[in-house]
Amino acid sequence: MGYQVPFVDPRRHYQTLKPEIDAAITDCLSRGDLIYRHQLRSFEEQLAAFVGVKYAVGVNSGYHALHFSLLGAGVGPGDEVITVAHTFVATISAIIHCGAIPVLVDVRQDYNIDPDAMERAITPRTKLILPVHLNGRICDMDRIMTVAERHGLKVIEDTAQALGASFEGRRAGSFGVAGCFSFYPFKILGGFGDGGALTTNDPHVARMASLLRYNGEDRETGEYHYHGYTALLDNVQAAVLSVKLRHFPKWVEHRRGIAALFRERLEGVGDLRLPHFGQADRLDVFQNYVVRTRRRDELRSFLTERGVETLVHWPKPVWEHKGLGLLDPRLRETAAICNEVVSLPMSAETTEEDVAYTAGVIREFYSD
Repeated sequence: MGYQVPFVDPRRHYQTLKPEIDAAITDCLSRGDLIYRHQLRSFEEQLAAFVGVKYAVGVNSGYHALHFSLLGAGVGPGDEVITVAHTFVATISAIIHCGAIPVLVDVRQDYNIDPDAMERAITPRTKLILPVHLNGRICDMDRIMTVAERHGLKVIEDTAQALGASFEGRRAGSFGVAGCFSFYPFKILGGFGDGGALTTNDPHVARMASLLRYNGEDRETGEYHYHGYTALLDNVQAAVLSVKLRHFPKWVEHRRGIAALFRERLEGVGDLRLPHFGQADRLDVFQNYVVRTRRRDELRSFLTERGVETLVHWPKPVWEHKGLGLLDPRLRETAAICNEVVSLPMSAETTEEDVAYTAGVIREFYSD
């Protein structure tokens, strides 16, 4: 169905940037720059500078950024990696594909890892902590890094939803051994297909990821160093992402403005819990605008009937997917969140009128 207020609007997004994007793509194609050319290297330099690290390595998905970062950090069979269950399954799959054991802990009400639960989960087999910065909000990295240092553990950040988010002035992806980004089309910085990158200050991690992504081969010498993967970020995607990165700061400010409008119009309505968690040390970028209500399914149906598109991340806990073979970790907050959250429209194209209409429909729902 067509929506009066779409969750995102990729066609309008493209039309807004069409001259710049078309020029970037044409430049790649006319030069024959398709694989591992200067457009990729340029984007990696820009991304590293934006995050505030020495290196960025472009890969073909956020999953591969996670997998290669874990391998670079030395995670292997029998190691335990502490992470959350309230995340996209790729976070957990990357751990399992290293032969390691995911130890799932609960989140706090801001949907990010509970540092107390994280610390309680540490055992002699724990190798690494993998916090997930969800919905554009960075985790409590000061506490996480302090705990990791005290126990001699490494940290890798799942920053797939948090490019540009910061904690005490430092951006997501600059704290741990590596930060892992996704450029899935509907991310704030999205390509025209899948893509990803890892950021790091560790030359070993950067070098290993650079080799693993291209079948283990050093492209300059022709020497193979690993049994690698086919996971290179394509040149055309890198060129498109470079264009978009120039616009990224204004998109973040726009999202923060849209979030403020939602708060103004929805605060105190029904049993809604809004994603505004205070704390002046954080800058949230609102990858998703997630509200929480015990009447989630009713509200979502009501919004759909009136032409407002919404999404749910994720409708049931990851451990309930039997094919994944995960034990039930009995995480109360995670289970409740899966039953109660819904994401409202939020993108660079979301307008004040969209907010007004969406909020009006929600207020109507609660007036019954």
